[in-house]
Amino acid sequence: MEAISTFDMLKIGVGPSSSHTLGPWRAAEKWIKELNDKNVFKQVAAIKVYIYGSLSLTGKGHATDYAIQLGLSGQDPEYIPIENIHGIVARIKEEKQIEFDGKLTIPFSPEVDIVFKKEFLPFHANGMIFEATLYTGKKTKATYYSIGGGFVVKEERKRAKKNIEKFKDFPFPVTTGVELLAFCKQENKCISEIVLENERSLRTDDEIDKELHRIWNTMLECMYTGCHTEGSLPGGLNVRRRAFDIHQKLKDDNPYSNPQEWLASIRDTEVKFRQILQWVSCFALSVNEVNASLGRVVTAPTNGSAGVIPAVLMYYLVIENHDSGFQEIKKFLLVAGEIGSIFKKGATISAAMGGCQAEIGVSSAMAAGALTELLGGTPEQVLMAAEIAMEHHLGLTCDPIGGLVQIPCIERNSMGAIKAINAAELALGSNPEDAKVPLDKVVSTMWETAKDMSSKYKETSEGGLAVGVFLSDC
Repeated sequence: MEAISTFDMLKIGVGPSSSHTLGPWRAAEKWIKELNDKNVFKQVAAIKVYIYGSLSLTGKGHATDYAIQLGLSGQDPEYIPIENIHGIVARIKEEKQIEFDGKLTIPFSPEVDIVFKKEFLPFHANGMIFEATLYTGKKTKATYYSIGGGFVVKEERKRAKKNIEKFKDFPFPVTTGVELLAFCKQENKCISEIVLENERSLRTDDEIDKELHRIWNTMLECMYTGCHTEGSLPGGLNVRRRAFDIHQKLKDDNPYSNPQEWLASIRDTEVKFRQILQWVSCFALSVNEVNASLGRVVTAPTNGSAGVIPAVLMYYLVIENHDSGFQEIKKFLLVAGEIGSIFKKGATISAAMGGCQAEIGVSSAMAAGALTELLGGTPEQVLMAAEIAMEHHLGLTCDPIGGLVQIPCIERNSMGAIKAINAAELALGSNPEDAKVPLDKVVSTMWETAKDMSSKYKETSEGGLAVGVFLSDC
């Protein structure tokens, strides 16, 4: 079984989708590396990319074609200036050529050389074939699959030995909730401490803290941007941004000029009881409005569900504990990442495979468990909270209108965050020994539900709201 780090579950990237945007972007990067490894990169004369299944059916709305062009251009989703994206894509379209990895100028027309094919490849719903024609006339191909959360594989069978070897590096290899609890009991440690020991087998403490700071700062900047941006979202649905208006009604007059000062000002704001959920919704909406605008977000565990975890973490920082700081943020992210990895190993975090339960459901479970540890819950209560959150997302479909990560996706982040807080409170007030459904059972049930779910409700825009609401109505 694969060893999954917190930094695998929480990745920095560009919206609107981890599986349909970040995944194809990373696949293009992997293909370039493969061409270099084969010593044929400099011989490439032409490129063609075929995208299949869910990637094809909702690719335009998820900017899959943009992502492929940016990946082929050698741009890095973690660091590319967001304001440069449209210019790069427009230039490729106008000039009908691409700077391949920023090194080779090659003829390339997106309308012709990115081919959308509705059929599904057998291994996964999100398949891509990259094809290069060399100057010799020979063709070389590579097939990749975007399996959710920005993870990209060729075929798991080929990765099996590598994954097992990597897994052995972890002092506490965890596949299930039962195994995680056993390690907590054996070592007399909380979940975040177990996860930290595993991370230390891959990175130094300074490296871990640096990356967690970077992840949190990206989340905070994303919320800040969303709360301070007016107007409508791109894509044709004319969805009005709501985080700005909600924030204007809730915020105090405390001055600030950057995300850190903004956080401090909110913590100094007197929050009335009925405003608590409004703030949580505001935080969640702000992230996913940025995500829908090709902004930079943190997959948590996916782009479509990126708002849940920062919203719940902000709830803790501004409502529950004004004295908290980086150590609490660190614990939260470590626990969230571990819970997400259990779902990825035992089920899926891909909406194209499991519907929205695999995205919002998993993110809500991650946030619920992480919040429970910060509020003093035992490891058993942490997993109980995660189970409660997922239990009430089972069967949730993925049916984006117009293939855009906007309706119902943005609001679902708000609902997922609120459910996570409720799940944490329920777990903290309960005796885990009385629980009838363990976390591992809800993970396996989620996977069985995913397999039974019609493909119409798995990010294809062929069922549910995607066909029940006409674009003209929007």
